[in-house]
Amino acid sequence: MNEPRLHWTDISPKAYQAMAGVGAATSKSSLGPVLMELVQTRVSQLNGCAFCLDMHARDLRKHGETWQRINSLSTWRETGLYSKRERAALNWAETTTRLVEYHGSRDADFDALKSQFSDQEIVELCWTIAQINAWNRMAISMQVPVPEKPIQ
Repeated sequence: MNEPRLHWTDISPKAYQAMAGVGAATSKSSLGPVLMELVQTRVSQLNGCAFCLDMHARDLRKHGETWQRINSLSTWRETGLYSKRERAALNWAETTTRLVEYHGSRDADFDALKSQFSDQEIVELCWTIAQINAWNRMAISMQVPVPEKPIQ
């Protein structure tokens, strides 16, 4: 798979630019780039988005993240490698990405999140999760190819 199905960013540039604008706004969040990249990487794993997973793993490396934490992200619940704050964010990312699997109350998950984050940070985290889910869906449906290049 070398070519996307459609050149969607050219076909619908205003929608693409609007999505990029949301990304620019959330990138200034007090959540910090590593936490945001961890969440985006985990959501991309859950959704099976090869392009976004590759991109966010690369971004984590650029921010100094270790290979051990990147490689253990899919098993974050089983390791002691992530802080309480990161665990709350990753749990919320999973809960709000797997909506169909979590039809019950999300109160306990939200309470765990609320104990670690301000209201502003929670909203910014939710925007980040919503946006990466949208990017995953576009990249998967348009078959955006993963460039072959070494990861540092």
